[in-house]
Amino acid sequence: MSTGLLVADGERAREFVGTDQTERAVVDVAVGVLMQTDGQFLLTSRPDGKVYAGYWEFPGGKLEAGESVEQALRRELQEELGITIGETQAWKTQMVDYPHALVRLHFCKVWHWQGELQMREGQSHAWQSLPVRVVPVLPGTVPVLGWLAEEREFSGATHS
Repeated sequence: MSTGLLVADGERAREFVGTDQTERAVVDVAVGVLMQTDGQFLLTSRPDGKVYAGYWEFPGGKLEAGESVEQALRRELQEELGITIGETQAWKTQMVDYPHALVRLHFCKVWHWQGELQMREGQSHAWQSLPVRVVPVLPGTVPVLGWLAEEREFSGATHS
C-alpha cells in the first residue's frame, strides 16, 4: 500500500542534481520495522556525518542496482546492526520529499532475526512503544508511528 507525498522541512530549498531544476531522481530505501512480540519496535539514531544526524528512524538503507527491497533490507540490517533477518512482510510505501533527496521508503515488518544488535555505525538504538520517548524523530518515521497506532486501535489492543 502506497501513501501520498510527505514534504519534510518544506521551507528549505530542495537540492537538485545537474542543471535540470525541475526533476529529482527518486532514491529507493528499504526500511525494517523490527517488532517484538510485546509490540515494541526498534528505532535507531542517524549517525554523525549523515543528513539529519541524531534523528531517530527505523533502520535500513538505499537499494543498490539490481537489488530487491528484501535483498537490500537483509544487506543493510547486517551491515548496520549485525543481524540476519528472517522472513519480511512488505507493509507500506511512503514518498518523502526531503531537502536533500526525494525518497521512496519501502517499509517491511520484521518479526524474526538472529544475532545480537551491534550498532556498527556508532548510532544509538531504543526499543520503543507508543508514544515514543526518543526525540527528534525523522519526518519519514512519523507516518509509521501513526500506522502502528491505527493497527493497534483496529485490533482492539490498548496501550497506556
